[in-house]
Amino acid sequence: MESKRQAKIARLIQKELSEIFRRQTSSLGGVLVSVSAVRVSPDLSIAKAYLSIFPSDRSAEILANINSQAKTVRYELAQAVKEVLRKCPELHFYLDDSLDYIDNIDRLLGPHKEGAEEKKIEK
Repeated sequence: MESKRQAKIARLIQKELSEIFRRQTSSLGGVLVSVSAVRVSPDLSIAKAYLSIFPSDRSAEILANINSQAKTVRYELAQAVKEVLRKCPELHFYLDDSLDYIDNIDRLLGPHKEGAEEKKIEK
């Protein structure tokens, strides 16, 4: 169970990371990195950030680049939250593939959905 403090810090980190990635990816053009969720450990020392990356075919490359620049991102985050947090948590980045999962389900159910809609129209 996540405490209120963990939830507040997770929301703050999510907001600030989103802004950091927006600034960094604006120069790349055509790449969108959004922070879908952040989970903070009970001792507030580790933050797991789940990233949704568009286009998804370049997601592994972009995630590897983000992981290699994790210290720089942590420094920028620490500068943004220094008034609220005494110590910035260690960052771990993970790929959030839930949108790809939803697309796959829609693709698999596509023929079944169309058949059901045609039956409704015929009635």
